[in-house]
Amino acid sequence: MTQNIQAYTGDRLTQARALAGLTDEALRVRAITAARDKAFEDLWALTLAYLSSDTSAGVKLSPHTLRAYRKGVQVLVEHAGTNAWNLLHPGRREPSLFVASLTASGLKPATVQARVAAAGALYRALRWAGATDADPFADVKRPKDRTKGVVKNPPYRADFVQAMLAEADVQEQVLLLLLTHAGLRIAEALAVEWAHVDLGRRRLLVAHGKGDKARIVPLSARLREALGALQAERVVAPESGRVLSFRAYSTAYERLQRLALRCGMVQEFRGFHAGRKYAGTQLYAAVKDFTRVAGFLGHEQVDTTRRYVELPEDDLDDVVEGFR
Repeated sequence: MTQNIQAYTGDRLTQARALAGLTDEALRVRAITAARDKAFEDLWALTLAYLSSDTSAGVKLSPHTLRAYRKGVQVLVEHAGTNAWNLLHPGRREPSLFVASLTASGLKPATVQARVAAAGALYRALRWAGATDADPFADVKRPKDRTKGVVKNPPYRADFVQAMLAEADVQEQVLLLLLTHAGLRIAEALAVEWAHVDLGRRRLLVAHGKGDKARIVPLSARLREALGALQAERVVAPESGRVLSFRAYSTAYERLQRLALRCGMVQEFRGFHAGRKYAGTQLYAAVKDFTRVAGFLGHEQVDTTRRYVELPEDDLDDVVEGFR
């Protein structure tokens, strides 16, 4: 039941249906056997089927999220094997000891939280399959990360973005600008189709954002120019409809990483999210309104947006100067 986490949505749904379509007893027996044998691939397939068919995000869960869940399930299964856990009936103190072992290994709080989230997903899948009633991670304490996300992973700096754009080919320029000017998530950027682009009205439709919510974002002059150049090159086969010719996260990551290497700035490359934070920080500097930035980035909660915007340390200097 091994599942490739880069598989297309249709493939994941097909596999989810294969498991969900079993009789209750057959699914229960399969889940019990996998838990008893601590068979990671079978437990992951079960978790993936549950996540794909019985959660609000469903088959639209991003590959990044699935990689995190898969790794978390693997870590828990290995820990259970080493420490002689009964996965279906874990001891009352075992989940807390698992979390403590993760923390003691030097993992950052955010990584520990991700591992615990994956463990919780595995147990939801086991309950979904009827294999157990256990919910051992429901009340387990997780380490708090008191460092703000924008401090741990700050936005890219303007000189980095400009150096990358100067060295990039037209597809890499479009990808970079979709992140740093349009503020798109990487999944949203890779899914953009020409039908979503309106150069005349300077608008881009994000047809399937997080939670399958659509939004419209403005196109900067630099991004419109890059899209026009890409359109003229006709790099992408017309029948595909996609703006970018690549759709895999790994391909996008490798291209930007190689680009940073060519620029001599590979140490400053931190993946995709720092580009999105760059867009949010630039917009907030102009409008000074977290609500508008939240709408631009596709956030439901303004508190989430606050973690994306880097505020200057001297933001209040001029205001305080005039106090009487």
